[in-house]
Amino acid sequence: MLNKYARAFFTRVLTPFASFLLRIGVSPDMVTLVGTAGVVAGALVFFPQGSFFWGTIVITAFVFSDLVDGNMARQAGSSSVWGAFLDSTLDRVADSAVFAGIALWYAGGGDNLLLCSVALFCLASGQVVSYTKARAESLGLKCDVSGLVERAERLVVTLVAAGLAGLHGFGVPYIDWLLPIALWLIAVGSLITALQRILTVRREAAEAIAAGGGQL
Repeated sequence: MLNKYARAFFTRVLTPFASFLLRIGVSPDMVTLVGTAGVVAGALVFFPQGSFFWGTIVITAFVFSDLVDGNMARQAGSSSVWGAFLDSTLDRVADSAVFAGIALWYAGGGDNLLLCSVALFCLASGQVVSYTKARAESLGLKCDVSGLVERAERLVVTLVAAGLAGLHGFGVPYIDWLLPIALWLIAVGSLITALQRILTVRREAAEAIAAGGGQL
């Protein structure tokens, strides 16, 4: 949902920066690796300590690499299957780190095993949402549905809520409740999205068989 509108805007904004990186000899794969390392470090160093504001600042600074590397590859005419594979794989690593960092906080200093479980569910369901589409496409199906909560929604909602919740440490009262609310919304939305994709693939598979495509 957010991908449709936000990606085009930020791609235009980040194009000059992508051009600069190419001119100084930085490769798209280097940007992908550094960006992922920054997100993982921000999530697993700051979040488990309850430092959600600064963790979100660090993560946000690096998360835009997901747009920069693709922009660089298109400008350089070097888009490849390998680049797409690396980018997609490391996206899953970064997403997992964000929710793992939150889960570690609630398992430790946050002292809330229910929210720890919800964060872990968000981590797992996010991977399932991505896997359903990838697996369907590998079988020759389109999985032609965006769904309620995709990667962009998961990241934006979680990071905005975490960053604002982090203001509790600066004396803003009650705002720390934003993160638990966001986690529950992401958990429910991810579950619905996974079901949407599963049902869509079931329909597409049935249509393919009816059209004479054989058993899938």
